[in-house]
Order: sequence, then structure tokens, then C-alpha cells
Amino acid sequence: MKDFIKVMKALSDPNRVKIIKMLQHKTMCVCEIREALQVSQPSVSKNLKILEDAGLVDFKKDGLWVDYYLTDGSKSPYVASLLGNLRHWLEDEAQVKELVKKIPHIRREEVCKK
Repeated sequence: MKDFIKVMKALSDPNRVKIIKMLQHKTMCVCEIREALQVSQPSVSKNLKILEDAGLVDFKKDGLWVDYYLTDGSKSPYVASLLGNLRHWLEDEAQVKELVKKIPHIRREEVCKK
């Protein structure tokens, strides 16, 4: 039951759900996520750590960048099920639509210099 609760708690924050929805469309670094959500870098990092600990996201280093992406859910049936459902859930939500529209215009080379 502990793993289930960890996943559910990770998804109990609106910004973490928004991060999941953005990562469905693109692998992103912290500064790209910060730019999209308009929150502080420490806040984004904290939320990513919670999502990572729950098994929802993972990261890989790519030169100077650390790219975050959704896991495939293979380590947890709860993660697999929720990520599968979240692909369809909230697609018509205004905040999600607005974020998804922003994503192609956020350039890490520009926002990470700030």
C-alpha cells in the first residue's frame, strides 16, 4: 500500500500534474518547466524529485542539460495505470491546454541563460 500512497501523493499537487501533462509532449529540463509554470527553480526541482521518488519521472544527462521524461511505468502497476489514464485525462482543461500551447515556444537555449 505504501507505493500506491506515494504515487497518489505525488499527483496531489496541481503543479506536479501539470509537469506530467507537459512531459507527455516533450522531454524538458528544469528551466523549461520553470518558464512554462512561472514558478521558482527550487519549486520545480522539489516537485520533480517527488515525481521521481514516486516512479513517475526519470532523467538523463545530455551534456550540460538534465532532461526529465515520463517513465514507462514498468516498475509499478500504479504508475503504469495512472500514466496511461493521464494521457487522456485533463486534455480539455484550460490550464493544460495553455501549457501545451506554450511548450513549442520555450527554447532552453534562451530560458536557461536567465
